[in-house]
Amino acid sequence: MDKLSDLKHLFVTVFLANFALNLIPPAITDITVGALCPAQDECSLAIYLSGFQQAILGLGSMMMLPLLGHLSDVYGRKALLTVPVSASIIPSVILAIGRSTNYFYAYYVVKTFTGMVSDNGIECLSIAYAAANISEENRVSAIGVVAGIGSAASLFGTMAARFLSTAHIFLVSAISSMVAAIYMRIFLKETSGRINTDPLNQPILVDSCAESSQSFKKVLPIKDIFCLIRSSVTLSLATVIAFLNGLGEGGQQTPFLYFLKARLQYNKDNFAVLMLIGYSGAAIGQLFLMPRLAPIIGEEAILSLALIAGFINMLIDSIAWAVWVPYVANLLPIIAFLTRPALQSIVSKQVGPNEQGIAQGCIAGISSFGNILSPLIYTPLTDLFLSERAPFNYPGFNLFCVGLAWLIALIPSMMIQFGLRNSRLKIRDGGCSVDA
Repeated sequence: MDKLSDLKHLFVTVFLANFALNLIPPAITDITVGALCPAQDECSLAIYLSGFQQAILGLGSMMMLPLLGHLSDVYGRKALLTVPVSASIIPSVILAIGRSTNYFYAYYVVKTFTGMVSDNGIECLSIAYAAANISEENRVSAIGVVAGIGSAASLFGTMAARFLSTAHIFLVSAISSMVAAIYMRIFLKETSGRINTDPLNQPILVDSCAESSQSFKKVLPIKDIFCLIRSSVTLSLATVIAFLNGLGEGGQQTPFLYFLKARLQYNKDNFAVLMLIGYSGAAIGQLFLMPRLAPIIGEEAILSLALIAGFINMLIDSIAWAVWVPYVANLLPIIAFLTRPALQSIVSKQVGPNEQGIAQGCIAGISSFGNILSPLIYTPLTDLFLSERAPFNYPGFNLFCVGLAWLIALIPSMMIQFGLRNSRLKIRDGGCSVDA
C-alpha cells in the first residue's frame, strides 16, 4: 500500500467522523449559556465549566492517546480506531433528545469522558494508519491529505450547522458518527502485526526479554514514553512544540468563543461563519498547499511559517473592534492550520512503521497536556479582562497571550529547521530496552 488511493476508505471514515464532531461547536456555546444563564450574553459559570471540562479532557487525552497509539501498534489500527469513532456517538444522541438544563448536564458529563478518546483520538490513529502504510517520501502528502479531509469535513459540518436547526444539528451528528463506525468496520483494512523493514525502521523500544514483551503489550510504562522522546533530538524538540501548540489551540477554543460572544455579541450563525472561513482556509492549505510546498521548502519551514501565522491571527483578533475583523483574521489558517500536520510528518519520519501509533499518540498526548494548562491560564484571564476589574483596558489581552504560545514555539521550530535533522540515525543503534 503506497498510493493515496489505497487510503480511500480511511479518508471516508475521517470525513464522516469529523463532520459529526464539527457540527456541534457552532451551537454548543449558545446551548451552554442558555442552559446555565438564560437570557444573558455573559455567563461566568459557563466559562468556568467549559474551561474545567477542557482541562479534564486534556488530562484524559494525555493519558489515553499514547496508550491507544501503542495498542494500535500491537493489535491493529482499525480495532483501536473503532473506539473513538463509536464513543463520539453518545453525546450527540443526548442533545438530540433534549437541550434543557438536565440534558445539558448529562451531555456535559458524558462528553467529558468520551471526549478523552474521541476528540483527538480519531486524528491521532488516522495519521498513524496513513504513516504506517505509506513510504517516507510520500508520507507528508498522505498526512496532509488526511488532515485536509478532516478540515474539509469540519468545513461542511460548520456549513451544515449554519442552516440546520439546533435540534437537527445533534441528530445529524449522531447519524454521521454511526455511519462512520459502520463504514469503517466493513471497508477499512486492518493493519496488525509487526512489519519487517530495514534497520532504520526497527523499533526504538526493544524488548529485553519475552516476559517483559508480553507485559509491554498490555501496558505502556511512562518510562518508555520518555525513552521514545529522548531517542531523537528532533523528537524532543517536537514535544516542546506540541505542548506549546496545544496551549495555543486550547486558548483558541473556549476563551476565544466567549470573548467573541461577550465583546462582539456573536451568536450561533456568527460562530458558524467564522469557523466556515477558518476551515475553508485549513482545507485548502492542507489538501493543496502543503503537498506542494513540502518537497520545495520542507516540513520544518512550513512549521515555522504556520506558527508565525498563528501568532498574527491571535494578535489581530485581540484588537478586534467590529464583527467582521475576526472574519478577515481567520483567513490566516490557510497557513496556521499546517502546524499540526507538519509536526506529525516530522515525527513520523523519526520512527519506523511499527511505532507510528505510539509516536503520534505521544505527540497528541503532550499536546493535550497543553490543553490541560490552557484553561487554567486563559479562562481567568478571559473573565478578568472582560469584566470591570480589568487592570487595564485591553479586553483581548487573553488572545494576545494565546498568540505568544505560538511565538515561543517558533524557537524550537527554528532549531529543528537549522539543526541536525537526522539525529535519529545516531541514536537508533542503541535502542531502548524495556526492563521487567
